[in-house]
Amino acid sequence: MDRILASRVALPLFWLLATAALLLSPAHAQQKPAPGLEIATFAGGCFWCMEPPYDELPGVVSTTSGYIGGHKKNPTYEEVSAGNTGHTEAVRVVYDPKKVTYQKLLEVFWRNIDPTTPNAQFCDHGSQYRSGIFYHNEEQRRLAQASRDQVERTKRFREPIVTEITAATMFYPAEDYHQDYYKKNSLRYKFYRANCGRDTRLEQLWGKPGR
Repeated sequence: MDRILASRVALPLFWLLATAALLLSPAHAQQKPAPGLEIATFAGGCFWCMEPPYDELPGVVSTTSGYIGGHKKNPTYEEVSAGNTGHTEAVRVVYDPKKVTYQKLLEVFWRNIDPTTPNAQFCDHGSQYRSGIFYHNEEQRRLAQASRDQVERTKRFREPIVTEITAATMFYPAEDYHQDYYKKNSLRYKFYRANCGRDTRLEQLWGKPGR
């Protein structure tokens, strides 16, 4: 009798723990956002630098720095930085399509990257810094390709555009200390960004902001 009672207590407890584990797992990060919201994922080199332009955009609900496009489960920053997992640093954007369009997110993306350098962005080199658009549905794929074609038609660059357009795979959020790094460590962030020459190169590529 005691064994039966114990099993009846243990079974719900098992499912409770299993559910909690699921909610805390990286796979949970793949869940759909709240009703009415959508997800976009972009890789533009150091993810610290890709959060600010989206955070300040009306209609964006949240940004998360992380890793995508690799083959190892639950990669750490050290592993990704070593360039052996196949991942690239990326930012996951949750947005309200009624307030901001995916086309606008694409526009912000292009203006914040160097699309002509393979496996690098500014001072950071390696496949973990390659630029890319990771689409979540066919409409995003179509719009991403159209935006790339539009950039190519401008003939702005001598070098070919190497930014990849790829179906989104598992996205692994980066460690907590990377999230909102530009807010938590503003001085270190500004020092890194300036020494990396990011803004200087962006101005060379795209002109001054607003032009």
